[in-house]
Amino acid sequence: MNPRTLAAATALALAIGPGWVAAQQPRASQGPTAQAATTPEDSFTVLRDEIRRAEQHLQSLNQRLDDLERAQGGTPPPRTSTAQQTPTPAQPATSTGGIRPGTASGGPSILPPRESVSDPSIAASRQNSLASPTDPDLKGFIAIPGTETMIRIGGYAKLDAIATNRPAGDDDQFITSEFPVDGVHRDTPNFNIHAKQTRFSIEARRPTTRGILRFYLENDFFGSADGYEFRLRHAYGQLGNTYAGYGYSSFMDADSLPNTLDFEGPGSAPYLLVAGIHHIFSMGKGNTLTLAAEAPQSQIYNLTGDDIAVERLPDVTLAARMERGWGHLQLSGVARSVGYDGDNELGEDVLGGGLQLSGSINANENNLWLFGMVAGKGIARYTTDIGGSGYDAAIGPDGDLELLTSYGGFFGYTHNWNEDWSSNLVFGQLNLSNKNDVLAGDAFKRSRYSAVNLLWSPAPSWTMGVELLFGQLLLQDGRDADVMRLQGSLQYSFIK
Repeated sequence: MNPRTLAAATALALAIGPGWVAAQQPRASQGPTAQAATTPEDSFTVLRDEIRRAEQHLQSLNQRLDDLERAQGGTPPPRTSTAQQTPTPAQPATSTGGIRPGTASGGPSILPPRESVSDPSIAASRQNSLASPTDPDLKGFIAIPGTETMIRIGGYAKLDAIATNRPAGDDDQFITSEFPVDGVHRDTPNFNIHAKQTRFSIEARRPTTRGILRFYLENDFFGSADGYEFRLRHAYGQLGNTYAGYGYSSFMDADSLPNTLDFEGPGSAPYLLVAGIHHIFSMGKGNTLTLAAEAPQSQIYNLTGDDIAVERLPDVTLAARMERGWGHLQLSGVARSVGYDGDNELGEDVLGGGLQLSGSINANENNLWLFGMVAGKGIARYTTDIGGSGYDAAIGPDGDLELLTSYGGFFGYTHNWNEDWSSNLVFGQLNLSNKNDVLAGDAFKRSRYSAVNLLWSPAPSWTMGVELLFGQLLLQDGRDADVMRLQGSLQYSFIK
């Protein structure tokens, strides 16, 4: 018998033997306490715990054998996974039904668990693909036979019923920057029902010698304002701490976003889906530093004629993050080149950038605070309310490109009344400056967003609630608009 086989047999005998023997003893001879602990269900639990410890011990012995063979100049043989070495029961490997520790979990989240309707946190890239605070147990994964890959199908079905006191510019989301101002439309109420937020995701995980390999794909139906066009939200892979693909910008902080039934959320929150690559550097004790290069896009207000926006460098972001049991803090910075190429030999490139400070504070199990503050020049692309509206920069009368300054902040407060009922209070404000009067009178100047809701979750996979929203828009020439909306939602989650 070779050393590896002998080590495996010894470890299994030592680990499983005592638990198996104890489980076979007559109850009468073990006393009242032992009788309660040796029901058939408890015996299976004991055996599963012993098997997991045996697997961990086998991994340790395999590593020692590899080290000895390398020291003697030999080549270690291919390692057989412990899942193949040790037969395991058909029952779930953990009491929660999640990924078995030590396989492809990456470890538990440091952040305290929280609930979220839209659940932006689950798709976020994390150090070594750690679990999200909204999904701490990584439930719903199943093993692909013959491999170490775990896969799950997730998402939810959500129906929104929306009543608005006047036209809001968007019947599906509460986008304050799109409110029609006085004189554009009649003040007629509007009612709408849609299921565009319904979401579908596929996630795969597996352990490798270079860390956890994670693949994540997610879609919803917000691809068209007039129908249900399938829209890509995330498509990326992450090996260890290196990420590549399409998803959240490293500048944003998904864990700080408030819990609203409205899919848009506060307009001052940084939110951007973009193609990019980043690497997370672990600083120890829950501290990380993320460096990213992302696809650029110059969004310029008043391009005319043959003028075109140009991008000559990727957007570069750097995010420092601290996670603790009470919550987290994140400081993000972005540097970007904004430019255009005009006719008559005009054109210019300027360097812009900004900062974001965000985080969460878990006061206790019933109270959670979320917040974010953002400011910079040429970063309108990164904000929820005016991203895609062309407010990164504007071309002055002399052809010079002037970066526009945007700044704002938001906060959210969650209170859990009991296990089934919770409420959220949200407020945010975003401002855009017009220092040299390069913006027209009908351009955006300021928006405010506020929401309060009551949510009921009688079962883990079923949430329903009602939310009252109020928003304000102010234009550069002083004209304004305000809209009030009442939204009710019913959501069924596939995995929870």
